[in-house]
Amino acid sequence: MAEQQSQQLPTIVWLHGDNLNPYGPALTAYPGAPAIFVWDDALLEEWGITLKRVAFIYECLLELPVTIRRGDVAAEVVAFAREHGATQVATAESPSPRFGTILAEIERSLVVEELSEADFARYPGKLDLTRFSRYWNKVQPSVFGRGPLRE
Repeated sequence: MAEQQSQQLPTIVWLHGDNLNPYGPALTAYPGAPAIFVWDDALLEEWGITLKRVAFIYECLLELPVTIRRGDVAAEVVAFAREHGATQVATAESPSPRFGTILAEIERSLVVEELSEADFARYPGKLDLTRFSRYWNKVQPSVFGRGPLRE
C-alpha cells in the first residue's frame, strides 16, 4: 500500500554519479518525471576529481533527460522539487556514505523513495569508491552475476 501511495505523489528524479543509467530504477519507475543532477562542489574538491572524469560524467548526462545544476546537492534537489510542485524524490540507491548524508538532508523536506536495481557486481568487502580502477579490479570477476568474489 505504501508503494502505491508513493507512486501517486508528485515526484522528481534525482540522478547521481553512482547511477547515470538511462534505464536506471528511478527513471524507469517515473518516466517523464522532471530529473535533476547536481554537481557536488564539495565532493569535487574533496576527492580531487579530474577534469577527464568530469568530462566523462558530463557526456553521460548529455544523453539523459536531466536538468544539470551545481552547488549544494540537497538544497538544489529540494529547490528543483519545489519548482515542479513535487513532494517526493525518487533516486537509485548508492553505497556512498556521502549519498546517505545528502539523502538525510533531503528527507527533512521531502519524501524520498530509494529504488534498487539488480546488482551489477557483488563484493563482500569494503570498496574504494574514489578511483574507478581500484573498484573495477575488485568487482570485475563478479560483474553481471558471473560468480561470487573472494575477499
